[in-house]
Amino acid sequence: MSEQISKQQEFVLRTIEERNIRFVRLWFSDVLGTLKSVAIAPAELENAFDEGIGFDGSAIEGFARITESDMLAKPDPASFSILPWRTEAPGAARMFCDIIMPDGSPSHSDPRNVLRRTLDKAAKMGYTCYTHPEIEFFLFKSQPEKGVAPVPVDQGGYFDHTPAVVGHDFRRQAITLLEAMGISVEFSHHEGAPGQQEIDLRYADALSTADNIMTFRHVIKEVALEQGFYASFMPKPFTDHPGSGMHTHVSLFEGENNAFYDANAEFHLSKVGRSFIAGILKHASEMTAITNQWVNSYKRLQGGGEAPSLINWGQSDRGALVRIPMYKPNKENSTRIEFRSPDSACNPYLAYAVMLAAGLKGIEEGYVLEETRDAKPLPANLNEAIVAMEGSELVRQTLGEHVFEFVLRNKRAEWQDYRRQVSAYELDRYLPVL
Repeated sequence: MSEQISKQQEFVLRTIEERNIRFVRLWFSDVLGTLKSVAIAPAELENAFDEGIGFDGSAIEGFARITESDMLAKPDPASFSILPWRTEAPGAARMFCDIIMPDGSPSHSDPRNVLRRTLDKAAKMGYTCYTHPEIEFFLFKSQPEKGVAPVPVDQGGYFDHTPAVVGHDFRRQAITLLEAMGISVEFSHHEGAPGQQEIDLRYADALSTADNIMTFRHVIKEVALEQGFYASFMPKPFTDHPGSGMHTHVSLFEGENNAFYDANAEFHLSKVGRSFIAGILKHASEMTAITNQWVNSYKRLQGGGEAPSLINWGQSDRGALVRIPMYKPNKENSTRIEFRSPDSACNPYLAYAVMLAAGLKGIEEGYVLEETRDAKPLPANLNEAIVAMEGSELVRQTLGEHVFEFVLRNKRAEWQDYRRQVSAYELDRYLPVL
């Protein structure tokens, strides 16, 4: 065990005792990005740090077959945070876990491990990956009922200052809780659709960002329930309004230097940055089933507005798949790219893993970024995305065989279930006339 990890563990154990923490929640993600949790007593924590907490992996979506079900959740002390909405004594805290096998090896089905493998590859190439997500979501007046259209909490639009009891008061409370957990927020505002909100998290390394997104989604739902609302990260709940994306700003650093910055290049974007973009564009279709994993995701991508439907790049085009935000004078560290296809319902560990893997592949192979002419479309539906992913060696290697095959099986089943459904559209359109 490294000295740093040992000190982090000591800090966690001391804090739990000093703050009268009674419940320690161990969090991890299944393959689809659903947050899982098990609570342990503080007395069990030292053993959890040393050996992990055992659980049945076959009961978790995508983790294991019944014949290889024994797994261990090992808490990461660097992710320790007290839960600020559990303020009454005794308190509660949480840590994210790495999933390991009984022999101590990392689990191939752990999404956090998938991302860590990609970041390890980047580190061997000399890069640290930083990400900054813009997370959109909807607030509804109540939990939607089956067959009943959801009702947004307001009729506000982009940057509208809605009544305090709804929009910005909700965001204020959510941001207060996020920052109490050590998650820095950069911006927040009302988005373009009724009831739609956006909160942007500050730059962090990619693994911390993915952890932060998982925490963010949980906090948003907690605050919504407390205020009598319902929050949803569904990509496209309304036909006539924009969907919820998770545009992610990305940069690579070599030590203290931004590898995407070149003072003399067009857009101040270096050769490394251009090859990174070329990698994303070349492999965009293959990874769309990961960045946009739900049937509903494609209603957003094909729904117009600023959602990308073509494999292209540019600076001012806010419908581009990859955008280069305006360079800030004398701030070379702000040079970055914006990857715009992911939605806020993806698994952030897997989405960031494939995005970074594609960009790193572009750097490794020296891909050349060409001007976008006759841009090809992104997959138009989940089935097209599945077909594109099936033949992708890059996605297979990045996810690992187990996760790759599970995602394909799961998504094929989702598509088959969706395509046999008779929709309200069909009944409304055809039943009266046929």
